[in-house]
Amino acid sequence: MNQNASKLIMLLLPFFFFMASCSSTSRTSNDSSRSNTTRKSADRDSRKELRKDIAEHSRQYKGIKYKYAGKTPKTGFDCSGFTSYVMKKFDIEISSVSKSQARTGREIPLKRAKPGDLMFFGKGRKVTHVALVTKNTRDGIFVIHSTSSKGIMEQNVSKSSYWKPKILFVRDVITR
Repeated sequence: MNQNASKLIMLLLPFFFFMASCSSTSRTSNDSSRSNTTRKSADRDSRKELRKDIAEHSRQYKGIKYKYAGKTPKTGFDCSGFTSYVMKKFDIEISSVSKSQARTGREIPLKRAKPGDLMFFGKGRKVTHVALVTKNTRDGIFVIHSTSSKGIMEQNVSKSSYWKPKILFVRDVITR
């Protein structure tokens, strides 16, 4: 091989290594972003499953009597005692006081409420009651809550002449 061909190979060799490494890096980035997308999708699916499990679990307490400052099924529940009790079963620690719960997580639009979110009621911005969202459909938003008149019950608050005007906001305490 002549000297010119040898010099040309020596000059082009680093260029080929550079191109090969760029191609490899790009492929790794794509694999990584695919992996991140897959992970995000799995996280979203597991949160969706968690929300469904929370709503389902909360239903087993239907009919338990209301008890002011109550925090267990044995004694009865007040509204915030109930929501904190259910969430604790899923390792989600929230206060047992509705005013504190109203500052936990992040506020979301009413139309985006999902099972496991907390719905707050009151007048003005004063929180007087909290409920756990169980489903949000075209028919309305369903919650489960401890009411002083009927204990723990599930109902469509969107169609309730008593609760609908008292809805203040919804907070997501699951997605952090």
